[in-house]
Amino acid sequence: MLAYMTASEAAEKWNISHRRVLTLCKENRIANVATLGNMWIIPIEAKKPEDARSLRYNTTSEKTAKPFLKWAGGKGQLLKEIESYYPFADSHITKYAEPFVGGGAVLFDILGKYDLKEIYISDINVELMNTYKIIRDNVDSLIEILYSIQNDYLSLNTEDRKSYYVKMRDRFNYLKVNGDENINIEKAALMIFLNKTCFNGLYRVNKKGLFNVPMGAYKNPMICDENNLRAVSEKLQKVTIVCGDYRESANFIDENTFVYFDPPYRPITDTASFTAYTENLFNDEEQIELAKFVDLMNKKGAKIVVSNSDPKNINSEDDFFEEIYASHNIRRVEANRMINSKGASRGKIKELLISNFKE
Repeated sequence: MLAYMTASEAAEKWNISHRRVLTLCKENRIANVATLGNMWIIPIEAKKPEDARSLRYNTTSEKTAKPFLKWAGGKGQLLKEIESYYPFADSHITKYAEPFVGGGAVLFDILGKYDLKEIYISDINVELMNTYKIIRDNVDSLIEILYSIQNDYLSLNTEDRKSYYVKMRDRFNYLKVNGDENINIEKAALMIFLNKTCFNGLYRVNKKGLFNVPMGAYKNPMICDENNLRAVSEKLQKVTIVCGDYRESANFIDENTFVYFDPPYRPITDTASFTAYTENLFNDEEQIELAKFVDLMNKKGAKIVVSNSDPKNINSEDDFFEEIYASHNIRRVEANRMINSKGASRGKIKELLISNFKE
């Protein structure tokens, strides 16, 4: 007579989550699994099934690719929280879309762990998406320019560095306004240089769309991280890169897609209104429109996660996101505010992870 264990006992024995065991039972991937009332029971001697994720998990010795820019609102510190939502154990989720890619922390985490059929990223920041494309398609030329800039910059004293930085910033802004396809590589190199040497790695533009961040105080910045740029280039070869509004992802997203939306956060105070990663602001009306788009993609059957600020950090009665994402699951997670012009304002706050499915 067979001896049985519960799903919780199997989860502990196999070192996987209880939810994963339930999925294996439902998919009938465990020999002689049975039910007792509403509870799954599993033979004590049952072997842990081969995880569907392992079939698509990258086990090669490829170099790990990490974000090539420091980006305000980057999700490196929340990766563990967001990773808990990855639905790739479900064998029919074979695509990934990130329509506000920014620095790409989640993108590179997924590229490093899963071999998916199709990946789509986009952003309305023209210079950012140009840099992604140049790294994918022209990494050798980009590295050559970056090494030249790095050698020039690091050889200068502090005052001369300031002059050099302003000169390069002016050149970057000139190319933003007057550039064409022939100088996109130079513009990408300047984007990386400015990001590595400007104050706190910020990307901020004024109302005219011109980059206006002053120089930072880094003594020996790595302007050309050749190894990472080559690893990023390799990972991006199979990625569709689009410069455009998040709505353009609609044709890509279907029931086989995991989508992560990381829009410009809603300011949690009247003075915390920094959303100027581009010339376009993302106000409450835009947040509402995004929520409507998320509902449309939900109807397509996509698995969706959205991140945003938590207004309840300041006002416990502010139900803005509860209202616009009323049909979704909202979870509060702790995060550090890492990029802020006032050091005293850096600290732990709550952020929101909103999903159309349970993690």
